[in-house]
Amino acid sequence: RPTGHQTNRARAQLATIVAMAERPSSRPLSALPSVRARALAFAAILGAGLAGGLIGYGFGDLQCAPGGCPSRGTYHAVGALVGAVFAAGGTAVVAVLALRAMGEWRAIADRERP
Repeated sequence: RPTGHQTNRARAQLATIVAMAERPSSRPLSALPSVRARALAFAAILGAGLAGGLIGYGFGDLQCAPGGCPSRGTYHAVGALVGAVFAAGGTAVVAVLALRAMGEWRAIADRERP
């Protein structure tokens, strides 16, 4: 059997749903960010991956003295791959958090709009 607090909370949620259903809207409610925001986030991830790859390539280059390393290409490849993956992964996490925050801000703004 529900407690008084649970009943009040359910009534408040129902009232919010009814109010949202009765309010005319010019666009459907969606937490999906705009296409432009998603494209910018994708471009940022690609740019960070490129920058991380270049930095990783540079670190791989530092591992060998000039002319003294037989597997210099391997150091370059591993450094570039690791740098690109870490940079792109970190930027992807930040991009997803930013896009989610944008969606929440839009939802809050839609709720507060009369």
